Amino acid sequence: METRLDAKSLPLYLDTAATTRIAPEVLAAMVEQLENPRTFANPSSSAHAQGQAAAAVVAGARAEVAAEFGCDPDEVIFTAGATEANNLALRGLALAHAEQGRHLITSRIEHHAVLACCESLERDGFEVSYLPPDRWGRIPPEAVEAAIRPDTLLISLMHTNNETGVLQPIEDVAALAAEHGVLLHVDAAQAAGKLRIRLDETPIDLLSISAHKFHGPKGIGCLIVRNRRQLRLRPLMYGGGQEFGLRPGTLPTHQIVGLSAALTLAASRRGCDLTHVAQLKRHFIQSLATRLKIQIHGHPEQASPYILNLSLDGIGSDALINQLAGVLAIASGSACSSGTIEPSHVLRSMGIEGADLYGAVRISFDRAHSLEDIATAVDNIVAAARRLQELS
Repeated sequence: METRLDAKSLPLYLDTAATTRIAPEVLAAMVEQLENPRTFANPSSSAHAQGQAAAAVVAGARAEVAAEFGCDPDEVIFTAGATEANNLALRGLALAHAEQGRHLITSRIEHHAVLACCESLERDGFEVSYLPPDRWGRIPPEAVEAAIRPDTLLISLMHTNNETGVLQPIEDVAALAAEHGVLLHVDAAQAAGKLRIRLDETPIDLLSISAHKFHGPKGIGCLIVRNRRQLRLRPLMYGGGQEFGLRPGTLPTHQIVGLSAALTLAASRRGCDLTHVAQLKRHFIQSLATRLKIQIHGHPEQASPYILNLSLDGIGSDALINQLAGVLAIASGSACSSGTIEPSHVLRSMGIEGADLYGAVRISFDRAHSLEDIATAVDNIVAAARRLQELS
């Protein structure tokens, strides 16, 4: 029988950009939903009381998500996560509106869920402009405007980069897109819950989120489709017609409850969490920089406090991560591409090459970390770096 490891015996986890630990309050809400004899039924089974009760739970969760983002409840489409939401947004929109335009704009620093989807659309005859970032990792709004053509259908730009934490100028790009009559999709996987996003203030047409990035369960996310009744999408799958015909399959009520509970919790403590995590990141950088030569990759100010990307002078990322494996969990880039031998496409697009590119590691924080954790992490990184320097 497998035994559970004591948390104290595990490496200190600083890879929260890959996934976060589910919040106890969220887990409790999900378990309550799973155990409730009144609401366990299929939400689509409207002929009996249990199905109606389950549908009411889903409706309540949908309303909570809508309230957080400033949209209508029926504009929230539940998916398996941001990857599916990104695909539904890009392919669903492009294939449904190809007669209106076959040109899309995105950036070279997007998550692979967007980049691979764009590549598939190119194979289907669409044209895609991939914009490079500036040296700080931001996409200049003027570059977006310059790329717009008469046949441009959609701009897809992430809110917060998953490797560097750099914040993109979404409000400026949204204004440009609206001015030119072009639709805007935003991958907000690294921002939702942590940062304030209001679709009633910023004209974003499609927004993707994933619950496990803000202390919710894996396997659930959503795509918000503004003006859904007018903005037609082609579904990726076909079946029972759930989610307004856009996403068939029995709705996982407990996971949907987990998403809404995690989002509501994150929103309720957003201000204090941002202050706390910003302090952690600042202290980490200051402490490490006094003991080792480091190079931070990304904008010094326009960046999420939750994510830090850096390289240590003369230290390769794989060697450092291996040295730290027993005491500290960090990453060399996106969790969806880690383990590959290819260097970060994000950093390379920023013009980073050589030792800085191959030495880059991502360290990501969350509200559960303490200053003591930061001190422990810095001590371990310094010790590992010095061991590697002695070996070289």
